[in-house]
Amino acid sequence: MTADLSRTSGKSVVLVGLMGAGKTSVGRKLAEKLELPFTDADEEIVKAAGCSIEDIFEHYGEDAFRDVEERVISRLLDQGPQVLATGGGAFMNPRTRTQIAAQSVSVWLRADLDVLLRRTRRRGGRPLLKNRDPKATLKRLMDERYPVYAEADIIVDSKDEGPDATVRLITDALGALGAAGKETLA
Repeated sequence: MTADLSRTSGKSVVLVGLMGAGKTSVGRKLAEKLELPFTDADEEIVKAAGCSIEDIFEHYGEDAFRDVEERVISRLLDQGPQVLATGGGAFMNPRTRTQIAAQSVSVWLRADLDVLLRRTRRRGGRPLLKNRDPKATLKRLMDERYPVYAEADIIVDSKDEGPDATVRLITDALGALGAAGKETLA
């Protein structure tokens, strides 16, 4: 899939993966490359809720956050082609996953534990990592979520080569997807 095909296909490109995988930084650059708008689902959730994700978790709990997340992502997917960065847990919701499969090309940004740990330490605002052992939490999330993330249309390994290298892998995979089906690139 080339940029031109992506723009005319009517499908969004949805980035999934754990926190720290690079969905936002890669997503912004990918959107620019594909000449599509970029949307960060977490930013849209904050706008819709009128408070931070941390506040939603603290005051209302994870279930309330997941409910808002599902509704916001559904609305965003209905808005037409874009590059959409989702939160780490969004793809775990079967209804969201089904809608993503129907309306977009999903790309899993897969990263190893050390990369995720290093990246998540740089930025706060991650309620699931507010504990004594973020590494153990990330490992548990990897064990739970990676089998589900593997359902994505494209799998790209997110390494320390920077967002531009990851964008190249994604655009190569998008180009090959039409002919070959599911793609995995490292």
